[in-house]
Amino acid sequence: MEREELEKMTKEYQTVQAQLQSIAVQRMQFKQQIEEYKEAAKYLETAKGRVYTEIGGLIVEATKEEATKSLSERTESAEMRLSIVEKQYNELTKKEEALRTKLTTGLNDLQKK
Repeated sequence: MEREELEKMTKEYQTVQAQLQSIAVQRMQFKQQIEEYKEAAKYLETAKGRVYTEIGGLIVEATKEEATKSLSERTESAEMRLSIVEKQYNELTKKEEALRTKLTTGLNDLQKK
């Protein structure tokens, strides 16, 4: 493997690592968001009296059913986005491992010369 090819592969490897870090942050945020929604749903089940929900940045009074439906939709949306991010993360992890293996082999070959 040529030195130029190794340099190009190293840059690609660094790009993949940066993408992995970014996706890992998104993954963590979605997981956290889902947990918050589930916690809110627990409180909502036992709520008595007035209930409020967020709509477009505003907090408005709602029925318990409306608030439950809104929370359920948000949870589903976050779970769907998490699923997409998980797939991206898994694909990038495989790509990162393949690149690391190629780089290691290429560097070892270069050192033997």
